[in-house]
Amino acid sequence: MSAEIDIHEALENLAERTMLVLDDDAPFRTRLAQSLTRKGFSVSAVGTVAEAKEIARLNPPAFAVLDLRLEDGTGLEVVEVLHQQREDARAIVLTGYGALATAVAAVKAGAVDYLSKPADVDDIIKALVAPKDAQPEPPDNPMSADRVRWEHIQRVYELCNHNVSETARRLNMHRRTLQRILAKRAPR
Repeated sequence: MSAEIDIHEALENLAERTMLVLDDDAPFRTRLAQSLTRKGFSVSAVGTVAEAKEIARLNPPAFAVLDLRLEDGTGLEVVEVLHQQREDARAIVLTGYGALATAVAAVKAGAVDYLSKPADVDDIIKALVAPKDAQPEPPDNPMSADRVRWEHIQRVYELCNHNVSETARRLNMHRRTLQRILAKRAPR
């Protein structure tokens, strides 16, 4: 049941357009906030989980776009606080390290969707305003197998606190092979 969402029509029907953007990447956060403001949202953009939780408690927005991993916590913590303050809030989680387990955790926490970075502002809005029974459309350009492998290695490397030896052990990979992979750019 895949239905194309008309963004302009969906935006016209919104009663409230308050939006929280949480991301520790300042240039990305600024660009996303500006794009959402141009689409008619009133955006509060912050860089820490603590700031986002404060906004969620004091003035819970109707929508939220939250980075998954930040230095002082995760966007999932903010989803929980947001839903405690406002049950109808719709949040999506963005991450540069996509994994099935974190997608499931995001949905369990109350997020309506989970998108990989970099995400287009129109894709973000579609995810936020989509009806609950709408099925996502298959991606036009899915990640290559090389990119999926690279993302997995990066995620494990991050989980091992950037310890190459421990990451190589967990991935059952030679340490020098891992070092060569980490030194290269991400495949497309």
